Amino acid sequence: MRIHRDTSYIDDADRGASAAIGNFDGVHLGHQAVLRVAAEAADAPLGVVTFEPHPREFFAPDAPPFRLMNAEAKAHRLESLGVAHLYELAFNDRLSALTAEEFARDVLAGTLGLKHVTVGADFRFGKGRQGNAEVLQAFGREFGFGVTVADLVDAGGEEVSSTRIRDSLSDGRPEDAAAMLGHLHRIEGEVTRGAQRGRDLGYPTANLSISGLHPPKFGVYAVKARVLTGENAGEYDGVASLGVRPMFGENLPNLETFVFDFSGDLYGAHLSIALVAFLRPEAVFESVESLITQMDADSARAREILARSSSQ
Repeated sequence: MRIHRDTSYIDDADRGASAAIGNFDGVHLGHQAVLRVAAEAADAPLGVVTFEPHPREFFAPDAPPFRLMNAEAKAHRLESLGVAHLYELAFNDRLSALTAEEFARDVLAGTLGLKHVTVGADFRFGKGRQGNAEVLQAFGREFGFGVTVADLVDAGGEEVSSTRIRDSLSDGRPEDAAAMLGHLHRIEGEVTRGAQRGRDLGYPTANLSISGLHPPKFGVYAVKARVLTGENAGEYDGVASLGVRPMFGENLPNLETFVFDFSGDLYGAHLSIALVAFLRPEAVFESVESLITQMDADSARAREILARSSSQ
């Protein structure tokens, strides 16, 4: 997949895609339906037009974190679904000021040179969200690109949405989130150095920041670990603690993963950690010994759960 972050110029070979447009936070089943429609709508490479930062982050930078995925995780998921071109538009003052007509004419038809565009039925675009799917279809006829509007997707009689997925994660129900996502919820990033306290406890962990992401319920999870880079690249099972580590008085949330049956250095590697099942909330223990006893029990339970789980 080619990622186009500098969209001031698009080479002729990278124009003419059939692209789905949206934020695609989570790349859930509704997003995947839009991608399938886009892939079938025109005889052209499959593309995605998305925005960084998310427009909601741009307009409300001090709001609580809400994103299900960072840009890295979103790109990996889109690539796995067959996207050939990811056009990552910089959402800034200039882009946010474009009218619906200007966005359709200057960006979609002009800069990107799209052959076809697919959007969800609830799509809005342009300054003040003035444009909708019907308006985009009219602009498509005027500026020379096709437009298809994909129906919204429901699961269990309810519409699939990033909001419902966030609610499931907040409640410690990663299985319900996965049912709407169509894949396990993953947190991705580079492994950073922590206090290395886990090593002293016999449970060395790989630490990932969750900064900027919607925080799932704090606690301990059975996880699938995917090492994306380095000599240890591959798939592993594990157990992870997500939260503020109240036992040690620390309060910056992060994700600490103990990878089962692994020996090696993961510092600097990029990991993708999938939340499979919530085991228990965070807790403060009477002693380090009681904490280790609980960690042993957590690991045993995680192994049992993961033996029945498939990687996604």
